[in-house]
Amino acid sequence: MNEDSLMHSPEFVIKPRSHTVWENQCVRLHCTVTGWPDPRVVWYKNNVPIDPLSNPGKYKLESRYNVHSMEINKCDFDDTAQYQVSAMNAKGELSAYASVVVKRFKGEVDEFLPAPRPGAVASIKEGPVSEYGITFQTQIVDRFGVSFGREGETMSLGCTVIIYPALHRYQPEVQWYKDDVLLTSSKWYNMHWSGDRATLTLAHLNKEDEGLYTLRVSTKSGYETYSAYVFVRDTDAEIEGAPGAPLDVRCLDANKDYIIVTWKQPAVDRGSSILGYFVDRCEVGTNHWIQCNDTPVKFARFPVTGLVEGRSYFFRVRAVNKCGMSHPSRVSEPVAAMDPADRARMRGTSAPWTGQIIVTEEEPAEGIIPEKPQELQVTEATKNYLVLSWKPPGEKGLEGVMYYVEKCVSGTDSWQRVNTEIPVKSPRFALFDLAEGKSYRFRVRCCNSAGVGEPSDPTEATTVGDKLDIPSAPSKVVPTRNTDTSVVVSWEASRDAKELVGYYIEGSIVGSNVWEPCNNKPVNATRFICHGLMTGEKYVFRVRAVNAAGLSQFSPESEPVEVKAAIASPAPPYGITVLECVRDSMVLAWKQPTFAGGADITGYFVDYREVIDGVPGQWHEANIKAISERAYRVSDLKENRKYQFQVRATNMAGVGIPSMPSDTFLCEEWTIAVPGPPHDLQITEVRSDSVVLLWKPPVYQGRDPVNGFYLDIKEAGAAEEAWRGVNTKATEKTFMKIKNLTEGETYVFRVRAQNKAGVGKTSEVTEPVPALTKPGTKEIAVNVDDEGVVSLNFECGDITSDSKFVWSKNYEQITDSSRLTVETKGNKSKAVFSSLGEDDIGVYSCLVTHTDGASSSYDLSAEELKRLLVVSHEHKFPIIPLKSELAVEMLEKGRVRFWLQAEKISGDAKIEYVFNDVAISQGEKYKMNFDKNTGVIEMFMDALTPADEGTFTFQLKDGKATNQSSLVLIGNVFKELQKESEFQRKEFFRKQGPHFVEYLSYEVTPECSVVLKCKVGNVKKETTAVWYKDGREIKADEHLGFTEGVLKLEIAQCDCPPNTPPNEVVWKKLKISKKDSGMYEVVLKDDRGKDTATLNLKDQGFKDLMNEVFSFIANSSTPLKITSTEKGIRLYTFVNIYNDLLQVTWHYKDSAISFSDRIKSGVVGEQLWLQISEPTEKDMGKYAIEFNMGNGSLRREVELCGQAFDDAFAEFQRLKAAAVAERGRARVAGGLPDVVTIQEGKALNLTCNISGDPLPEVTWLKNEKEIASDEHCILRFESGKFASFTITAVSVSDSGKYSILVKNKYGTESGDFTLETTEGLPDLGVTSYWTDADGNVMFGPNTPQQKMEAVQKKKESLGKTSPQKTEKSQTEVKRKDSVAAAAAEEEEELKPGRSEVTEAE
Repeated sequence: MNEDSLMHSPEFVIKPRSHTVWENQCVRLHCTVTGWPDPRVVWYKNNVPIDPLSNPGKYKLESRYNVHSMEINKCDFDDTAQYQVSAMNAKGELSAYASVVVKRFKGEVDEFLPAPRPGAVASIKEGPVSEYGITFQTQIVDRFGVSFGREGETMSLGCTVIIYPALHRYQPEVQWYKDDVLLTSSKWYNMHWSGDRATLTLAHLNKEDEGLYTLRVSTKSGYETYSAYVFVRDTDAEIEGAPGAPLDVRCLDANKDYIIVTWKQPAVDRGSSILGYFVDRCEVGTNHWIQCNDTPVKFARFPVTGLVEGRSYFFRVRAVNKCGMSHPSRVSEPVAAMDPADRARMRGTSAPWTGQIIVTEEEPAEGIIPEKPQELQVTEATKNYLVLSWKPPGEKGLEGVMYYVEKCVSGTDSWQRVNTEIPVKSPRFALFDLAEGKSYRFRVRCCNSAGVGEPSDPTEATTVGDKLDIPSAPSKVVPTRNTDTSVVVSWEASRDAKELVGYYIEGSIVGSNVWEPCNNKPVNATRFICHGLMTGEKYVFRVRAVNAAGLSQFSPESEPVEVKAAIASPAPPYGITVLECVRDSMVLAWKQPTFAGGADITGYFVDYREVIDGVPGQWHEANIKAISERAYRVSDLKENRKYQFQVRATNMAGVGIPSMPSDTFLCEEWTIAVPGPPHDLQITEVRSDSVVLLWKPPVYQGRDPVNGFYLDIKEAGAAEEAWRGVNTKATEKTFMKIKNLTEGETYVFRVRAQNKAGVGKTSEVTEPVPALTKPGTKEIAVNVDDEGVVSLNFECGDITSDSKFVWSKNYEQITDSSRLTVETKGNKSKAVFSSLGEDDIGVYSCLVTHTDGASSSYDLSAEELKRLLVVSHEHKFPIIPLKSELAVEMLEKGRVRFWLQAEKISGDAKIEYVFNDVAISQGEKYKMNFDKNTGVIEMFMDALTPADEGTFTFQLKDGKATNQSSLVLIGNVFKELQKESEFQRKEFFRKQGPHFVEYLSYEVTPECSVVLKCKVGNVKKETTAVWYKDGREIKADEHLGFTEGVLKLEIAQCDCPPNTPPNEVVWKKLKISKKDSGMYEVVLKDDRGKDTATLNLKDQGFKDLMNEVFSFIANSSTPLKITSTEKGIRLYTFVNIYNDLLQVTWHYKDSAISFSDRIKSGVVGEQLWLQISEPTEKDMGKYAIEFNMGNGSLRREVELCGQAFDDAFAEFQRLKAAAVAERGRARVAGGLPDVVTIQEGKALNLTCNISGDPLPEVTWLKNEKEIASDEHCILRFESGKFASFTITAVSVSDSGKYSILVKNKYGTESGDFTLETTEGLPDLGVTSYWTDADGNVMFGPNTPQQKMEAVQKKKESLGKTSPQKTEKSQTEVKRKDSVAAAAAEEEEELKPGRSEVTEAE
């Protein structure tokens, strides 16, 4: 039979039909297709191929027996579109269409917004609706991934939302969902929207929080969603081995006095089966938890009785096994104990957390006994309890009714009331303490204040036991590869399972026998994605079902599955461009798919179709055999016709869906002179500051061959004007490393080719790439082994089982193994050079496939080649490295040590010792030693003789490594060494007795004292030390001894008393002077021997010592300062101590000053000064004092000019004027007595000295009134010096206070005395009173001789110094000087040859 006769093109027996569905519903499109060969079916959405793997869980495609279906899960607005199904085989292609419209409930629409303007509603094909003239585009980026937390922790989920255009004050609607349930803010969930980032914070994780979280961002143009799963693991148990906490505690069937509490069993029992559960309750508004059941219940549902009507309660559950109690579950929502009908009729309630509910009922009627209850049945039966329910009687509402419950063992007619004391209010009742296995019947009676009614109809016989069975184990667990860290597990549901809660999945690494839960909250589906697995490990899985009765047995284990990305057909290529066009062919290029399907892309198929008047024709295959390159020439086209192209990629899983049709291209021959665009741009080796860009040259060369390329770069978000060149000079290579990038910035690149005619079109722009070094990135390392073989090594930590290391030279894959051999083991690969040479110069790179771009490169330049060849030679012919070459050192007793140290040497090394080319060995003369731990090799000789002059060599050999080191000891070098050896021998013997460790030296202290010191050793109690100077023993005041092994002597000036023996010198501590020059010696001795140390402090030695003393003095000098005196300006400095030998030079304007009467220098104590008398402006300038220290000098300078000179000169003038005024001021020099007592009738004569220039005016006062001279009171002022006061005959009326007042232009001074008159004294004649300098009256000096003696006493009294005060003010000193001058003048006048007339009676 002819096979062609059976072939026919596809036909749709049943076409897909359109659907209109509500949001979040599922919709399935299906069709039936026939054709031979079997057609290949592809689904499209708005002409875009649908890839289920690009959006897992959204689309489910199935094909069985020519029936093809596509299921869209949880439809949203974006699923509103036109869907196309295309069937194709070798005979043709056929398509069918259907539309899906997704509607939103009316309550979800913002009805307060104005309606869109007319014409704003577009058809489904035209894209999203543009309301109010704006179409919003929403992107969710920086997304949270699958997250893992632990109970009690806090977790935040966040995404960045980009809305374009960004309008001020416009905010989208941001909602969070968990398992498709809208979340609201509560104590468990906190939602935040910052304007560009949405965050959901889970404040206190519990297993109830596990699930699929979805962020939905809605605008007026539609919405975007993003979902990821959150897993919550159990917290650590307080007691080791205790189970995990129950979860999802809820309250059902709440009535007046009881509530049914349900929960879900935990997935983790920690190896010990759960024995049961305890239920706790807490009244709202309190913190007091009460345990509701005394024994644990195994059923995950429990009726709580004994509640107070109208009060609200929280509930929680704890699990228990043989190891202990679990943590309590999350508390339930608060629930009120009240009748459901009362709840509906309730007119006012307070908030549940107040703990009170106010219930009002109709006024009861009296006297009516209620009828019997209706429809009594057993709603729940377990081995621990039964629950009865019924309907109240018809007249309910006339009065509040309560109930009595009665029971009867089956087969008897003995009814027993259960609640004998208190009737129940709710039409529900739980019975406990029934005998397991027995059958019972039950009935109920109504009662009120009027009485007890008739019993209801009894129930059927009910056997006490669990009505709900534990579900059977699931089966057929099938794991499927999903991603590098997740596996899809599916299974068959439990058969005949009642009230199924869900399933728990557990996984285990093969061979470990350790099972870990994959979910901690039961899942209702029979398919689950297990996340958080280890890449590359093999896992097995098992599943068990759970309902209120308990957990089923585990399913059989699945087959092992390796955790790795699933293999699927690749995503479609994109970015189709034309590289060259001639009359009948076009060269196309495209970009590789964004998703390779988990396997290498093995090739591409190109299809083309002609477009006539805008209408595309049928697709035709351009190539039958897959091509490996991303460029292909499509031939047999027609000139000046328009074509569209599509490309499909293929891998081992099959051929992927085709790309979007390309733009329409005109087939006409290119005639431009410049080259076409480069193509196939690839970015590799992405680092924080650099990337490597690869490209292929243009297919169309232009008129001339391509001779270079230019690279352009810009930031991804920048405008077109931001493009800038990377290289200013064209590069001939088809790769370039782009450096100096900003870390974290995202860049795009493009390439232009040039020929002689110019620069051609730019290439397609690369995808944006951020400049970031991925964690764990490693670089190619160069290694040289012990044989000198050079290799390049690369390690990658992110490889998969399908990864391969691809080595390239100059970014072209290496296929020739003659020069480079590649060895790969595990995650490491090594490229070994067979014989490294100049032919190997280039850039070597390594790329690891099936990774996130793991790659690195190494530039083997000419310089690097030279370095590697040197290192290779060193490894091939190794040399033992030496830390130090052969050296010689002197030891005690003059022993000589030859030694070297090897940096690395083994214990098996051999050493050969050679002297003058003759091997020497261990013996009496030579002692050898080799320390294998430190690598020190040494040889010892006790002494050197002239025969030992020559060359010493140490030869080393360690395996194949060798080395040697030599030391030449000839000529002066050997003689000096031999001399040192002899010296060291003598030193050894010297040190056997008391000896000097440090010989005699001197030290100058800050106080400029000189201390001789030496350090001694090996001394004992009997050891003595004797000091000498110039051969004479020094006898010092202090005892000379040893202080911490140091012997000291402070130099002091000698002072020899008359009886000092000629051999001795006695010292006193004075300033050092030339007398201290000499030869000093100290002798150390005891019975073991003696040692001597000398110090020459003569001539140059003494000069050096004094220079050091002068240095201390000079450095202690204070900065040069300026002061003023009455004679001129003085410059001065202070030193700590002054020595007469110190040489000081004063400078003016850098020239030494020649001293005169006007300019003088001197020293007062520790002050060195320069006096400038009667200064003028010519004295302005820089002054300096220079201290000469022998080998140097020290200067202190001061500027006497400008303001400094003006201030000093003004002060000088002031002091000078003050001195002149003080000297010329009018004063009473001698003073007057305080009191004068005289006999009445006697004559009184008082005389005092007067001074002053100009001559003062003299005035006498009595009792503050001026008196004039007359015959009774004679007042005289003679010679301008003497003022006398004479009363010729004193009377009582003369008594009083008298004053003399002297005055000139410089001042005024007065002297006072009191005159007292008495009777009865003998007549003494004229009485004269003289006073001394202190004003004390001196009687009797009436003769010139007596006055001369009095004057002499005045001078002596003025010459004395007060012992109490050593410092007086300048005024007191000047006054004293003036008194002394007056006394001197008085003495001149009283010398022989001058006469004084004394008037007497």
